[in-house]
Amino acid sequence: MAIPAERDDLNDETDRSDVYDGFGPSAAIVPASGVSGRALFFVLAIMSFLACITVGTVTVIASAAADWRSDISGEITVQIRPLDGVDTLAAIDKALAVILETDGIESARALSEQELRDLLEPWLGAGVDLEELPVPRLIVVEIDRAAPPDFVELRQRLTGAVPAASLDDHQLWQGRLAVMANTLAVSGAAILVLVLVATVLSVVFATRGAMATNRDIVEVLHLVGAKEAFIAHEFERHFLRLGFRGGLAGGIAATIAFGAVRWISAQFTATPAGDQFDALFGGISIGWAAFVGIALTVLLVAALTAMSSRLTVFHFLKVFD
Repeated sequence: MAIPAERDDLNDETDRSDVYDGFGPSAAIVPASGVSGRALFFVLAIMSFLACITVGTVTVIASAAADWRSDISGEITVQIRPLDGVDTLAAIDKALAVILETDGIESARALSEQELRDLLEPWLGAGVDLEELPVPRLIVVEIDRAAPPDFVELRQRLTGAVPAASLDDHQLWQGRLAVMANTLAVSGAAILVLVLVATVLSVVFATRGAMATNRDIVEVLHLVGAKEAFIAHEFERHFLRLGFRGGLAGGIAATIAFGAVRWISAQFTATPAGDQFDALFGGISIGWAAFVGIALTVLLVAALTAMSSRLTVFHFLKVFD
């Protein structure tokens, strides 16, 4: 009977030693998996996806608006309105002469009738008869951006030489584009802040839940002399990995979404639908800046997750002081 007793004691000691050997700090304090961990992973992935979509969309629109403003600021337009008793072609030639003799003008040309039909095609259809419509003739003027001309003087000279002429320096459109770009940037930043705040709150609640579940272990460690920084570091490391995995999943999903948009837009290139879309809204392309923004957002989500868990642990441990 003594041998079984010794074996029982040996088994008990072996079991206890196994327990002690498996008592890893992060495994005992923070559960590596579980329902709450999986739920938080999906929450972080969704929040990261929304944040990446917001950052990517704002980047794409800001880039497109900058390209539009760059194109607009490099040229002006002169309109020659058709008037009764006025030779339109002669008026165009006289306006071109006035424009080309002005300092700060690089080039000027009048749009052909076919180009005017192409401009009107998205709204009026093909085969527009310009003789039946009071369509103004357009002169596109390329200006020197480093030394632009005096638009007030040029407008006065044009009006004096050709009463039917009017100059558009696109300042109104540039102002509207600037307002639109700033509004979208502010709106995107507000949405991004809300998403990140929701992410932080989710991490805070998850950290409190993990500490409440392991309250006895945390309390014992704290009472036997474990430093708060050590306990906080274990939670921070756990949630950093979880935040990075969730953020990476959301970032990959956002990248796939933008890639799908690029692929779909490429299918409509050189098609009537694609040409009409470009004519109405201009070309919108997804460049490398959007993907860089997605990568930075993933890192930001991971960092916020770790930081939020660390601060929550320090706040929770104050009850033991």
